[in-house]
Amino acid sequence: MNKKIISLAVAGALAAPMMVSAQGTNVTMFGSVQAEYATVDYQGLSSQAHIGDDTGRSRWGARVTENLGGGLQAKAHVEYGFSTGGNNIGTARERWVALANDGWGEVKFGRVQSPFKDFAGGMTIDPFAYTTLQASGSGGTMTASANGLGSGAQGFVNSAARYDSPKVEGFSFSGIIMPGDTPRYDPVFSSSQNSGGEDGEWDFQVAGKYEAQMQGHNLGVFGGYSRDNISTAQKTVGVLNSEEVWRGGASWSFQNFKLNGQYENINNAVGAATCTNAAMLGNPDSGNADSRSQCNSAMHLNGDGQLWFAGGQYDMGNTSFIAQGGMSEAKSVNGVAAKREVSSFTVGAIHNLSKRSSLFGGYQRAMVDDKNAIFRDSDTYTVGMRHNF
Repeated sequence: MNKKIISLAVAGALAAPMMVSAQGTNVTMFGSVQAEYATVDYQGLSSQAHIGDDTGRSRWGARVTENLGGGLQAKAHVEYGFSTGGNNIGTARERWVALANDGWGEVKFGRVQSPFKDFAGGMTIDPFAYTTLQASGSGGTMTASANGLGSGAQGFVNSAARYDSPKVEGFSFSGIIMPGDTPRYDPVFSSSQNSGGEDGEWDFQVAGKYEAQMQGHNLGVFGGYSRDNISTAQKTVGVLNSEEVWRGGASWSFQNFKLNGQYENINNAVGAATCTNAAMLGNPDSGNADSRSQCNSAMHLNGDGQLWFAGGQYDMGNTSFIAQGGMSEAKSVNGVAAKREVSSFTVGAIHNLSKRSSLFGGYQRAMVDDKNAIFRDSDTYTVGMRHNF
């Protein structure tokens, strides 16, 4: 009996500070665990199979919210990712502090996602986001640049300030700015060519959207502009102009049907031309012909290009049937790099076992018009399970 009393006393003493620190503050632990059996079969090579999560879905973290009065809130967010197929216990994802108010919106400071990823298009319109079938993976129909400004599952922007407005009459907008002397996030390599970069070039991105409901129809349109200003250091290695990306798109849903799509125009590619985990699936070593990854969404350095994506979804009970596809076009660069086109289509399904658990699977075909040791036609098959908590 005495041992039980002592144990309870110790536990109570340890819990008391946590209860005091939690007064007026809401702390939420969250996460997601995913594993899929994925096979990527490149033409002329042995197929590459994997059990795990190379696409950045598995993560764990904490959200903190404190009411400061007058409708003002202080927030904090810390998040780490991992792969269920390996022994890495955590890699950095979002990490920021914020002030928020229902009247004027929210401003974040730290390491954040770009509006092109989670606000206007990008991952928000791809039901296969964070799976091997995602449009920003080897299918290559969305920008997923090394600077973190695209839709890459592993792409985040360091040392940034981001603002998200409240929704007013269906309209909302978001913007992000990065001061200088901060390297862009690359999950493997860090380079002076990254966003923020050297010499204080102040890269930025803005996006807006409009959403409305009319007689059971849900309509949405969005657009955005992204600018990656080059630095003095980049000029010395042959980077000629700042990168600009324009995006526009729309979505429509009615009852069990949903259609969506987006178009992106890239000028003077710098970040979009870099082949990293943010721009493809899996291993960032693009020179490895046996890799399960290739940069179909990447443009040529200093080159222009375009990407489009379109998809449809039909929900039947707890199951969603999905068909989507698109194309990436990297234009030639002064005879140094030839024009390249990659088109792809994806079919598959997602079945919800509950509000937190789901099964998914499908097939993706990518077709390259200038096959070589790096870029080849590919077939991707996957089946997996995800649990959110």
